[in-house]
Amino acid sequence: MRQGPLAGRYAAVATMVMFALIPYLALSAALGPLTPIISRQLHMSAQTFSLGSGLANAAYALGTVLAVQFAQHYPQRRMLVGYAVMLVIGSVLTASATDAGMFITGHIIQGLCTSLLLIAAVPPLAIGYPANKLRDTAVIMNMCIFGAVALGPLIGGVQAQSLAWRPLFWIVVGIAVIALILVLVTFEDSPAANPDSPRDFPAIGLATVGCVAAFFGASELTSHALRNPISIVPLLGGLALIVVLVVYQCRAKRPLLTIKMMITSSIPVAGIVVALFAAAASISATALTVGVLQARYSPLHIGLLYLPELAGAVISAIALGLVVRKRAMHFLPLVGMLVLAAGIVVFRISVPSSQAMTLLGSGLTGLGLGATVAPALFVAGFSLPSANLQRVFAIVELFRAVAAFMVAPIFIHFAAATGGGLDAGTAIALWIGLGLALGGAVIGVVIYMVSGAHPQAPDLDRFLSGVDPAWESPPLFAKLRRSPPEEKSLVMAGAREDASD
Repeated sequence: MRQGPLAGRYAAVATMVMFALIPYLALSAALGPLTPIISRQLHMSAQTFSLGSGLANAAYALGTVLAVQFAQHYPQRRMLVGYAVMLVIGSVLTASATDAGMFITGHIIQGLCTSLLLIAAVPPLAIGYPANKLRDTAVIMNMCIFGAVALGPLIGGVQAQSLAWRPLFWIVVGIAVIALILVLVTFEDSPAANPDSPRDFPAIGLATVGCVAAFFGASELTSHALRNPISIVPLLGGLALIVVLVVYQCRAKRPLLTIKMMITSSIPVAGIVVALFAAAASISATALTVGVLQARYSPLHIGLLYLPELAGAVISAIALGLVVRKRAMHFLPLVGMLVLAAGIVVFRISVPSSQAMTLLGSGLTGLGLGATVAPALFVAGFSLPSANLQRVFAIVELFRAVAAFMVAPIFIHFAAATGGGLDAGTAIALWIGLGLALGGAVIGVVIYMVSGAHPQAPDLDRFLSGVDPAWESPPLFAKLRRSPPEEKSLVMAGAREDASD
């Protein structure tokens, strides 16, 4: 078996994961203040730029599904090398772009390859090492996704202040090259997961058309009203296709994704609900409040005002590492939702917020987001055998991408289109965001109560064995349906069978 010189070294593999995920996620959050500069130099309209960002986000969502399919039929570590090479190519295209087409193509490749790398690299990091390393993996996962996003506004503000954007994009190229080098030196050849499994072209087709259509419709809100057919038809049509994908995977005999096991088990459903509501509420709140501050402060000033988000992400990542092996793991997402709601309330007290209130609100928002999505993802993952972890991550990231990247443009459009001006519209939209945060927390608690689920300390050694979950998750709504005792065993038998596939 061919191996790189650092194969199996946890520190090297973890560093590779960080360098692979951070560039696109940080850029996505940094593009706001850079949009006018890039658009002017590359002769793009605001609508064209929005379309490019929307399609890149669609590629990110789609990559979660493609990564699972590729892993079944091709050696995953070899594919990882290909993903890293494509990330470098996409990053070079964006940094050296001379026109809109070149920039958008590169950014789409960045989005696609980032999610391919995420699904291909993170689950092996989580389950390929002893249980005592899982704490470090949880912290890294949280910091890669939410720390990078939290740092984005400051990075974008620094570059916008200098009226330049290419230096940042060339730095991203350098990070992508380092990620490729780390992929090569940590290479550890392994066979495909299940070459005999069917190629699920219907699932790929539904995910492709659904994501592209939904994000296209959302991006068109930059220059069209929500009721305009060019916006609402692809938006609703794309979401409908994603729902069809879920139904199809639930009914398929040999599904690509483990959706049925997840949505028929109480704890994974609660985790998914919390992750979706938190992503939609937090990203929208940040985008809305940044929008109303743009007329008052420079991009760099705004980036500094939102720097406490990074501190919140760091604190929540440390908290996740401390509780990942404890019963308190179940309570962290709930606490995070309440903190997130508090952050939105702080933003809502005065629109636009004062500098002091913005600092406080951004810190609470970052802390709340970091304490909800990643912990909820692990809560869902621990509820199924670890052999399903890649598919669990794919499902949660697909849904999270839709909630985070697509809902924000809708909220921004709503705030701008509401009578009374941007400030009044933002105030109303923040109330909706608050409702999402509190509603997600209530729904999660209710699911536990009506299903008979209870907080448990995860048995990570059993989980890492690959055939059993870290804890028992009763069937969804078990108390209401008075499910027969054998139902749980049937659900788990299906999960074990799917894990063996």
